[in-house]
Amino acid sequence: MKGQHQYKLTITWTGNTGTGTSAYREYERSHSISADNKADILASSDPAFRGDKTKHNPEELFLASISSCHMLWYLHLCAEAGIIVTEYVDSAEGIMTETPDGGGKFTEVTLYPIVTISDISKKELAEQLHHNANKLCFIANSLNFTVQHKPIIKSDQILTE
Repeated sequence: MKGQHQYKLTITWTGNTGTGTSAYREYERSHSISADNKADILASSDPAFRGDKTKHNPEELFLASISSCHMLWYLHLCAEAGIIVTEYVDSAEGIMTETPDGGGKFTEVTLYPIVTISDISKKELAEQLHHNANKLCFIANSLNFTVQHKPIIKSDQILTE
C-alpha cells in the first residue's frame, strides 16, 4: 500500500548463562538487534534492571529514535527553507516513571539541540522549524506525550567590523 511502510528486525536473546530463566538472577539481559544489511546493535536492559551498563538499553534506543527522527525532519525542513545547517548536536533527555505493578512509561522527553547555521539572520526561522519538525516526526506522532524542545541556534558566520 502506498504511504505505508513496514519495518522488520530480529531480536535475539544472548543472555542464557546455562540455566535459562531458572531464576530472576540466573540470566543476563543481553540481546542483539539485527536488521538486514546493517550492523548489529548489542543491547541489554538498564543497569537498574540487572542489565549490562556497557550496552545500549531499550530506553536509550527509544530516546535515540525520538531525537534522530526529529533531527532528520529538522534538517529536511531547513534545506527546503534555505537554511544551511553546518552542525547539529542533540543531548536528549527522557524521564521514565515506574508504575506500582513493576512496569513503567516515559512521561517526558526534552531535546536540547545545538544547531549551527551559516546565516544568523535566519535564526528565528531556524527556531520555528523545530516546532514544524515535531509535527512531522513519525516517532513523536506515535507518543502519548509531547516532546519538548529547547534549541540553541548559533552561527559559524564570521562577523567583520
